[in-house]
Amino acid sequence: MKNSHMIWAVTVAVLLGFSPAETQAQVKLVTFDVDATPPLGSDMAYDPVRRIDELSLRCRGIVLTGIDKPIVLCAVDWIGIANEGHDAFREALAAAAGTDANHVAVHTLHQHDAPGCDFTAERLIRDMGLETYGRFQGAFHREVIQRAASAVELALPNAKPVTHYGTGKAIVEKIASNRRILGEDGKVRITRYTATRDPAVRDEPEGVIDPEVTLLSFWNGDEPLAVLSYYACHPQSYYRTGVPSPDFPGIARFVRGQAVPEALHVHFNGAGGNIGAGKYNDGSKPNRMRLALRLADGMEAAWEATERHELQANQIGWETVPVKLPPAPHLIKEELIQALKTEPPKGYIAKADQLAWIIRCEAGHEIDIACLRVGNARVVHMPGELFVEYQLAAKQLRPDLHVSMAAYGEYGPGYIGTEIAYSQGGYETSERASNVAPHTETILMDAVKKLLQSDASAN
Repeated sequence: MKNSHMIWAVTVAVLLGFSPAETQAQVKLVTFDVDATPPLGSDMAYDPVRRIDELSLRCRGIVLTGIDKPIVLCAVDWIGIANEGHDAFREALAAAAGTDANHVAVHTLHQHDAPGCDFTAERLIRDMGLETYGRFQGAFHREVIQRAASAVELALPNAKPVTHYGTGKAIVEKIASNRRILGEDGKVRITRYTATRDPAVRDEPEGVIDPEVTLLSFWNGDEPLAVLSYYACHPQSYYRTGVPSPDFPGIARFVRGQAVPEALHVHFNGAGGNIGAGKYNDGSKPNRMRLALRLADGMEAAWEATERHELQANQIGWETVPVKLPPAPHLIKEELIQALKTEPPKGYIAKADQLAWIIRCEAGHEIDIACLRVGNARVVHMPGELFVEYQLAAKQLRPDLHVSMAAYGEYGPGYIGTEIAYSQGGYETSERASNVAPHTETILMDAVKKLLQSDASAN
């Protein structure tokens, strides 16, 4: 009976002048791209804006429609978007796209000459009557959120069909190196930051990295509509300039956009929490362009290696696993409140950031770990400054698939190390940097395994 109904539907469609393919659900895509550059005099993560330069900060992404619920992917040239700020971004984009918030992924690229966003910390500071916490003032951030939502609403009527998707990957040369250099005792001996002036430290081995840049592209026939790229590395060449900058990943993205102008190029930072350019970067100004062109070369090689596949609506899926991440034991709410009242603000993950996170944890807040399925491609969406081992483990779980990872989603957790890393010392797992407990690894990897292994039959 089901087959006869299908035959009848196709027969009617042909009589009405439609081909059988046109009766199938049609995947469509829209892109959005808005300015996210803070105005003169406003506070970024570390310094106020003293000048606006040639390259702006961007908030850009895509919306996939023609499926059960629209899916929104967004990447922002900011250092981090945390807590209620992350909620607000997702909710606004969801409303604009006609979907729900757990079908929206918002990530940052983590540039340091850029703003950060945390509406929970902003509220706490306001309620406590504190001053000199300008970087938490959210008026500009709300303006960018509204710009992005409005751009989505305006773009939706002009959605273009997606007939194919493409996957590609390539090795990136001489950018990434591991920041954590261990001694013979298994403890962190040296932290090789993103700008390393000591040649002896630069000469240390690269260490554990993921050298690949991966691409996921969407096409309408022979026309590329969007190219999503993923590469794991801290994005700093130099910073503390007072000039907003997308740094070398943003420049690489710009270069590729000029080479393939038909498509919007959206770059995501992978699990680069313990990865930087320190082996290949002494902090000198010319290195910004050198690093950018190396990344652009890798992106170009991945583009040239791209394999295209026909795409049907049933080949796209989106699944989330909500998790509660355990707060670090050193975060004690009463002590943080007292410190905020008596200590000057210091650093990016400061007492206000930590208090906002611990309050969210106490309220039972869950973070959505998400996986996008597009044919044989998978993109895992993760929170925080995730260590590269998570990305490598995800790829090892499904070597039969084209797996990418976008980290720096919900930024409330700060750095997220592997469990063993918390016993090794080093900055990234210190009380200054990480807001989660060591057994976070088990929780996150359980979610990743569930997402990557649950759809084996959908290939």
